Parts: sequence; C-alpha cells; structure tokens
Amino acid sequence: MRISQFFLSTSKEAPSEAELISHQLMLRAGMIRRLGSGLYTWMPLGLKVLRKVETIVREEMNRAGAIELLMPAIQPAELWQESGRWAVFGPQMLKIKDRHERDFCFGPTHEEVITEVARRELKSYKQLPVNFYQVQTKFRDEIRPRFGVMRAREFLMKDAYSFHADADSLDATYRIMFDAYSRIFTRLGLQFRAVAADTGAIGGSGSHEFHVLADSGEDGIAFCPDSEYAANVEMAEALAPNTARATAHETLREVDTPKQTTCEDVAALLDIPLHRTVKLLAVMAGETMAILLLRGDHSLNEVKAGKVEGLADFRFATEAEIRAAFNCPPGFLGPVGINRGQIRVIADRSVVSMSDFVCGANKAKFHLAGVNWGRDLPEPEIVADLRNVVSGDPCADGHGPLELCRGIEVGHIFKLGTKYSEALQAQFLDAEGTRQNFVMGCYGIGVSRIVGAAIEQGHDERGILFPPALAPFDIVIVPMGYHRNAEVKAAADQLYADLQSAGLDVALDDRDERPGVMFADQELIGVPHRVVVSERGLKDGQLEYKGRRDSEASFLPTAEAVANLLSRMRG
Repeated sequence: MRISQFFLSTSKEAPSEAELISHQLMLRAGMIRRLGSGLYTWMPLGLKVLRKVETIVREEMNRAGAIELLMPAIQPAELWQESGRWAVFGPQMLKIKDRHERDFCFGPTHEEVITEVARRELKSYKQLPVNFYQVQTKFRDEIRPRFGVMRAREFLMKDAYSFHADADSLDATYRIMFDAYSRIFTRLGLQFRAVAADTGAIGGSGSHEFHVLADSGEDGIAFCPDSEYAANVEMAEALAPNTARATAHETLREVDTPKQTTCEDVAALLDIPLHRTVKLLAVMAGETMAILLLRGDHSLNEVKAGKVEGLADFRFATEAEIRAAFNCPPGFLGPVGINRGQIRVIADRSVVSMSDFVCGANKAKFHLAGVNWGRDLPEPEIVADLRNVVSGDPCADGHGPLELCRGIEVGHIFKLGTKYSEALQAQFLDAEGTRQNFVMGCYGIGVSRIVGAAIEQGHDERGILFPPALAPFDIVIVPMGYHRNAEVKAAADQLYADLQSAGLDVALDDRDERPGVMFADQELIGVPHRVVVSERGLKDGQLEYKGRRDSEASFLPTAEAVANLLSRMRG
C-alpha cells in the first residue's frame, strides 16, 4: 500500500476524555473516530487490524470444526420472553419497537436465536454434535462507555454455540474450543491466561475466561506460578487455614474507640496487626438480615457470598435497617450478643480459626477485644469461603502460593447445559426415539476488544507496539527524497515490489513529508519493521533497518536486503 493512496490521519494529541492508553493511541493513530457515546467508526487503518484478528479467529474456528452462519442483529422479544430473559437481562439491552409497535431488541447475545435455529433444524441425535459460529456486531448499552473499544456499546464479537446429545459430548467440544482459543491468542502474539470463571448472566455449569495480561486490566486474576492453576479472583478459592484454632489467652473486654470506625483505625489505636480484627457486613436476603464476618485485612467477594444458601439476591443493609437491628450506628458492629433467631451468622473460613480477636461491641464508640468462639459467642451458623484471595494464599491445587495480576477479558467459554433448550423446548430424538433437550455450549471472543487489549499490553512513549500478526502493515519503507531523487525512488519502488511478491503486507511511505514526520507516524501506528532508503545509503550499498522495539538502527547490504528482511520477519 502506498501511503499517498491510503487514508492515514494521525495526530499528536488525543482528546481529553480518552482515559485508557489504548483509547488515546487508537484516536491518535486514526484507527477509530467517535460518532457518539460508545459508538465508533473503524477507519481504514483500524479496520486493517480488525480484519487481521477476524482472519485468525475464523481460521481457528474452522480448524476446530465449527460452521459459520450469520444471525440477525435485531431479535424479536418473543424469543427472549420465552427464555425468561426479556425482563431480567437488564438495562444493557437496547429495546426497540417497529412500526407495528412490536417489541424487538438489538441483540446483546444470541443464545435465544441459535436455539430457535436448532429446534427447527436439528431433529435427530445423528445430526449431533454441531457447533455454529458467527462474527457479528453486538450492542450492549453500557453505563459508562468511556474506554474506547474496550467498553464500547457497539462491538464486534465472535460467538459460537454447540449442540450435543449428552454432557460427555459437550465436554469434548469444550476442550476443543479451549484449545482453539489458546491457539488464537498465541497466534495473535498476546500474553494471556485462561482462568476458571463465574458463569454470570449467561448461566451454565462451568466456564473459563481468556485474559490478555495488562496492568490496566479490569479483572483480577489469581494464578500459581508453579502449576497451571489460574482463576478469576471472583472464583479463586481461599482455602481454610491449615492450623487449628489457638487456645484463648485474653479476657473479653471493652475498649474505648471514640472515633475509630474501621478495622484499620482500630488496629492502629490498639497497636495490633490488622489480621487480628474482624469486620461485620450486614446484608439483607429478602426480609431476613444476615451478617458476614471477615478478617479485617480481607475483602468480601460478592460473587462467592451470593452462592451461600439463601443469599442469591442479597443486598447490603441500609443504615436504618442496621440501627433497627443492632441499636447501634455502623462502624461499631460485632457478632457478640446478637439475636441469632433473627440474624443469620455467616463467617469466612479464616474468621472461624481466629482467637482473641477484636470486633465491634454493638455499642457506639466501643469495640471488644479478646473475643473467642465458644466462650463469648456461639459458633457461626454457616462457614463459607467469602473473601477474595490475596497474594501468598495457598493454591487450591496444592502446588504453591498464589500470585495476583490484572487481565482484560477477551474470550469466555461456557458449558450451558440445558438452560436454554429447556426454556425454549428445543429437543431432538435420541437413539431410542425419545425426545431429549439439547445439551449446549457457548463460546465468545471480543474481536474488536482484542485490538484495544493488545495496545494496552503493548505500547511505549512513541505509540503502539503491535505483535506482528496484528500490525496494520508488516513493514514500512521510508524513502528519503522520494520525489526528488530518481535513484532513491527506483530503489524504494523495487524493494516495495520485491517484498510484496514475497507475500508481505508492505507500506511505502511515498508522501512528500519530512523524515521525522514519517518516522513518528509509523512508530505511532505500530508497524513492526522499518527500512529507510537514502541516497547516502545506496552509495554505500546498504539500507537502514530498525525494528519497532529496537533501540538502535542497523544496516543491511542492499543486495541481500530482501532475504535478510524475510529472515528477520519469519524467524
């Protein structure tokens, strides 16, 4: 591609509202342009990158035996009402009406539509298993779509759905898709981790998320460097302490804490480690109050808490509800002396192993010290894993301590089971002629999100550091004085033709611009290889080469330039 015939629109500054580095750099590089809140036009440069992602995704999906189709973006409400999700999916769903006042939505996902396809088209176990996929635009009305393509309202997604006669068949396809996703992100040149994850609103019996590792990632990941264990922090198990509860040594006593309403402040006042304190979180499950007890240095994992029996739809209690139940303001609450008939006590595993701990006294401006289970208060009604893991916690597989990192979710695979086939009565005839519900799987990749995630992972002060598979061009040729020196022009044109003939996606920057401008543009947009053709270099029989990640340029003999470049790029 000759840059003079391409549309390249770069800028030195990004709009002030662009917060994430990927958003800033995509705007500066002219990859996207904002149309409205969370809505972006993919400009020619950005579209080249997007199509490269699509190509690899399609190749690996086809290799995995999936079959491509394309479903409507606009979906009738009847299907969502049939599945029960029309009313519960939430405000992310953009609902619209046609001229006849019939309800539709702009599809945020396609489980209902593909299940409708299956119940019409798949009649016999002999047609199973089958895995359909599409690459299509989705719309989700995000609350704060301010992170560019990382959190856009309209985005490009690859979603696949498999249908099976039984769970064993689903497990086999799930493994195939897990491996296909691993190949996709490896081919894209991204550092990633596959982690066990919560199924969330999609539902099902199990799932894995695929995360591009980046410090700016929204999701916390717990992993063991000594094994393959990795899980979203929402799912990572915090094991119970492997030591027995210590014998009580202290007497129960009140301590004056006139201004101390947090565990941190109380620990500082009493000059004790934070892990010797216990905090109480009051929640409501319907009309019933429950208290969640955690160690002072731990944080609540709301996903885990929601899985405790009776807490599926819990919410945090209001101050009025707290005062009515405890006759005490928040900040001084504790489990000693509460009415167990009216309030459920649910303790984290680590809290149950504590002795001589400090907690609220249920009395304004006071806490209790020297608190012990069995002596000062009954054992908790329920003991559960309620907290987020922290670095250094033992790994659930027993192979070593956990470490934490940040990740950007770019893929998610689910074992749906029969959730949607039951709701939509999608059935097939088994070998005995009996009607059975399809067993389903679901597999999604955020195609447009991958572009932003790659930039979050790879950038420097000069611009984007794309992996070669994602770069808009494989290599750029920058001639010095292209329009003024016939020898330079001829050499640049010949190199351009030779590299194209070798199958490379080559850019020839034939603009009448200063070298500094051309260098800055190519570094900004993330082209991984650059060759400079100059009059002096040609006289010396050499070309200047610089990799995007190199600190210094090097020189290549002109006669061997093509072979040398191909070796560097393919080695």
